[in-house]
Amino acid sequence: MSLAVINPRTGEADYTIEPLDAASIARVAKALRDGQRTWSAFTPERRADHLRSLADAVERHRQDLVAALTADTGRSAISVIEVDSVIRTLQRWARTAPDLIRQHQPSGNATAIPSITTSTRLVPYGLVGVISPWNFPLTLSMIDTIPALAAGCAVLIKPSEVTPRFIRPFMRAIAEVPEVAAVLSFIEGDGRTGAAMVEQVDFVAFTGSVPTGRKVGESAARAFIPASLELGGKDPMLVLASADPVKAAETALRASVLNTGQACQSIERVYVAREIAEPFLAALVEKARAARLNFPDLHSGDIGPFIFAKQAQIVQAQIDDAVAQGARVLTGGKVETLGGGKYLRPTVLVDVTDDMMIMSEETFGPVIPVIVFDTVDQAVAHANAGVYGLSAAVLAGSIEEAEAVARRIAAGAVSINDGSLTGLVWEAEKSSFGHSGLGPSRMGDSGLLRFFRKQAIIRQSGSALPLAAYSEEALSGR
Repeated sequence: MSLAVINPRTGEADYTIEPLDAASIARVAKALRDGQRTWSAFTPERRADHLRSLADAVERHRQDLVAALTADTGRSAISVIEVDSVIRTLQRWARTAPDLIRQHQPSGNATAIPSITTSTRLVPYGLVGVISPWNFPLTLSMIDTIPALAAGCAVLIKPSEVTPRFIRPFMRAIAEVPEVAAVLSFIEGDGRTGAAMVEQVDFVAFTGSVPTGRKVGESAARAFIPASLELGGKDPMLVLASADPVKAAETALRASVLNTGQACQSIERVYVAREIAEPFLAALVEKARAARLNFPDLHSGDIGPFIFAKQAQIVQAQIDDAVAQGARVLTGGKVETLGGGKYLRPTVLVDVTDDMMIMSEETFGPVIPVIVFDTVDQAVAHANAGVYGLSAAVLAGSIEEAEAVARRIAAGAVSINDGSLTGLVWEAEKSSFGHSGLGPSRMGDSGLLRFFRKQAIIRQSGSALPLAAYSEEALSGR
């Protein structure tokens, strides 16, 4: 049965996808496994060459991919960034993976027994399943896929049914590189499709919400396969008394509302020192009011529509709940329907408390709730409240002061004198704390190495011991 896809700018269903049934998914998985045997036998350098060819093919289909992403997300400039970043990521892993693989396969290592040496062999998982979300459809489909391919795995991707239009032009790019086409495919579908896919793979990489991630993790455990889960966050920003309040407000706004706040690394709660709270809030409200919706002109403005209309309802419910409990809206606060799309102007809230939904649950919208603190200890306690621990930010008058506070925050990555830097920096490995994820880092060297199992080759160059060496007499020294 076909599934309708909604255009976020018009609110109309103007596209359909065709989910595969379980038997069809199994056939696709088998074909990819067949291709993986040849792919994994290639040298890392040869796989790198094919990834470069895929980058060239994506470049040739760049215009169609940007158009598809724009239709799916209601934004243009970030769609261009997505396509270009995937091209660069293909080129980067093609450049770095061969040496990294070589470095992690040492040979001739000595042991405590002089006649025994060891080597390490990296063995790629056969078939990796990727389940990706709707907020950055192409980027988050490929962030796990590209290093898995570089490692020698085959990959089957199930993107979100909310933003699937890029699949078909990307498949046309893949088809231009037959070696990659044998080991990489997409399937269209919803949650049921993803659940059926998990049953067919050897490793699952999921990006999305905590509730869905928990289900994926449970399914992976039943299938006895590893799962890499990159889940939600409620990222705090601490603005210390030594920070420039106007510059801090500019940073907080950008880090909170970029991509309409629809990013896991978005700042979703701000704690500001009382000494600078007044000028900080004045600047934040001024800058928030100046932000422009990209309606009616897609190519003008700062804030796009909600990609998923249901998310607009969730965000509005959180705002309304906070107001009902005594919070005040300084600007924004109401979802608008414009041309059939759902928009929210940057929203600043004060008089909020940590127990409100707007402060404890992931918002995924352009909302900036602000709490004033009196001591750094209070600020750290606020930041560490709740179940999430994806990332955070600290702004101060010096890097040293900010870093001292950052070390006290329970989060996998902390941006110093900036916000949401995890969206820009790929080199630094990070863990997800709390309910924000499980498994090794997708950043840094681990982004590639997690797709290998390690096999130890243990060599005996002397004489193997006979059973008599373990007799009662021999072991007791009699």
